[in-house]
Amino acid sequence: MKDIRTIARLLVVVGCTLFASGQTSPSEYSFTISDSQVWTDTGVDLSPGQTLTLTAETKSGSDPKCNPGGFSEATGDSKIPLTAASMGALIARTSEKSEARLVGTGTSFKIDSAGHLFLGINENAPSQCSFAVVLSITKAQNGASTPATRDLKQQLSSAASVWLNGQIGSSSSGTTTSSNAVAGNGNAAPASSSSAGLKVPEVILDRDLRQDLDSLPRRVHDHAGNLGDMVNFVIIGNEDRMKAALDAADWHLADVDSKEAGLKAIMNTYEKKDYLEMPMSHLYLWDRMQDFGYEQAQAFSVVASRHHFRLWKAPFAWNNETVYVGAATHDIGFEKDVRTGKLTHKIDPNVDDERSNLAQGLEKSGKAKSITYYLPPNPVEEAKNASGGGYHSDGRLLVVFLK
Repeated sequence: MKDIRTIARLLVVVGCTLFASGQTSPSEYSFTISDSQVWTDTGVDLSPGQTLTLTAETKSGSDPKCNPGGFSEATGDSKIPLTAASMGALIARTSEKSEARLVGTGTSFKIDSAGHLFLGINENAPSQCSFAVVLSITKAQNGASTPATRDLKQQLSSAASVWLNGQIGSSSSGTTTSSNAVAGNGNAAPASSSSAGLKVPEVILDRDLRQDLDSLPRRVHDHAGNLGDMVNFVIIGNEDRMKAALDAADWHLADVDSKEAGLKAIMNTYEKKDYLEMPMSHLYLWDRMQDFGYEQAQAFSVVASRHHFRLWKAPFAWNNETVYVGAATHDIGFEKDVRTGKLTHKIDPNVDDERSNLAQGLEKSGKAKSITYYLPPNPVEEAKNASGGGYHSDGRLLVVFLK
């Protein structure tokens, strides 16, 4: 017990030591931004605690009306990247998915999270505008307790707490509510207490789909044939839509090669980026390894604590749509493998909570057409995974139809 607590404290101390200091000398960059593309990748990575100062002026040869401050009042045109800014103004984005912000002839702002700088012109049609932009980046002063540093300490502390609770247990219990499910006969099954606030409409599945779901293996297995995690969800839609939905729900595709992953983790740490794609072990369904592995985690707890699942493409389709079958669990720490005696991940025994976590994310993504539950015959209610860890469930399958 003492060793576990010591490791948890070291996670916080070492991480904060690695990231607390910074340089004060500014770095300067110059760019030419034109309308040749919507967004220009500056090639500049951004780190928490940096202050960005940008100035811009119109380059000679541009249309006389061109101005980085814009050439008209804000029109609210929904076809331009930043509707609240003037047409033709210089704008910026601090990551691929962040909201656009006005730069104009000059601005200064701080970076709260890791990102990448993109610059563009706020317009809905080609023009002859071209801007000369100068960027100056100032890092946090040595020893300064910046918001980014405080946030990092909080993340590390939270990661250590999650890992520690996974090792010694936690007295807290999750809030639960009820939801609808569809039983094996296609009718609504009794409500369960594991949907964590997700409002699930009753969806009657057609006979063909019910038969396919009834035929699914109930559990996956390891390379030696030991039965493990339960099959607890299904996603219906082609590969592109499936990946887009999971990306929108903030799931990260796990790396496959462990050696390559190790190098990536080192480089991301050096560049102060989050590494959230740690490889996962191989499990099997229909005697073949998972086609995809996805995970969610805090950057500093991904080794010990992560939400994750494996996906297999089913050997059948429904209404000409691809069917993906998955097994989702939540790693909360480490435990001893009862077969080998080696250290392995410990999963949250209430696997229905992880099923609900997946459902809530896909609902919020806006990519799901409908989400329901289905209770197959012979449901898994109590079992052990391949390494001997026990888990329990109400046995239902989450069924997600993509748009």
